[in-house]
Amino acid sequence: MDHSLAKITDSVLASYREAGGINNIDGSNLPSKRAVASICEDLLQLLFPGFHDQEPIHSNHLKRATSYRLQSIADRLKEEVCKSLRLGEPGCPDEKAERVVCDFLSTIPHVRTLLRTDVEAAFDGDPAATTYDEIILAYPFLEAVAIQRSAHMLYCHEVPLIPRMMTEWAHSRTGIDIHPGAHIHGHFFIDHGTGVVVGETSVIGHHVKLYQGVSLVARSLSGGQQLKGKKRHPTVEDNVTIYAGTTIIGGDTVIGEGTTIGANVFLTHSVPPRSLVFYEEKQLKILDKDKHGEWIEDYVI
Repeated sequence: MDHSLAKITDSVLASYREAGGINNIDGSNLPSKRAVASICEDLLQLLFPGFHDQEPIHSNHLKRATSYRLQSIADRLKEEVCKSLRLGEPGCPDEKAERVVCDFLSTIPHVRTLLRTDVEAAFDGDPAATTYDEIILAYPFLEAVAIQRSAHMLYCHEVPLIPRMMTEWAHSRTGIDIHPGAHIHGHFFIDHGTGVVVGETSVIGHHVKLYQGVSLVARSLSGGQQLKGKKRHPTVEDNVTIYAGTTIIGGDTVIGEGTTIGANVFLTHSVPPRSLVFYEEKQLKILDKDKHGEWIEDYVI
């Protein structure tokens, strides 16, 4: 057995030498996946006090508990941010990491304000929802959106790696894949959620509702890294509903305000405000409203 393991060890070491690019030996100390996962767990406790705890929090103890959680997250996140910033700036000073973390934590009240609107949207939009408590405890979209809204703040500070690690942690738990770069306004609701994909440069307006399997994605990525930083993903304006299984493609694609898109639509171009988009007899139809509010056929593809 020992002899066999020695041979396997030599073989694995040889693969480390031959298959470069997937090793981090003698390299930078990268952010820890376990540490980031733990920070995400504690962020949820901070964002929804009393909902992610085993014991209830009494109001008399709220200040102490909040102060402790903030300090704990700040200490651990600062360490991971410093590792991350060193990738672009060797010898990144602690002061910069501390400033980034403080700026990030100062956005928590704003994130909570947005999340409150998301809970309201879920309750108003889902007759199966009985209480706000049920939405916070049981709806996977809220966890995914809470982490994405938090990660987006770090993304805006141009912190490498960590924002994506955060949203992929949420993705692994919920089946909802929202890039930290996506810009999402308030009253956002994803019903059911599994399989939803929202790309990096997506912009989502107020009061938008998505169903499971909706994808806001880029066109062919054959351009690879040459497309970095360019608008590649759709814009969805206010008061839009997109039903299950629909894929919308392209950075120039704009879904006009008040539009409803039916299930399993494959859309590669913009549609005007207040449209109805659906398939009928294998044809994609886009209906618009006339001045009397009646549906009229705009065009058929």
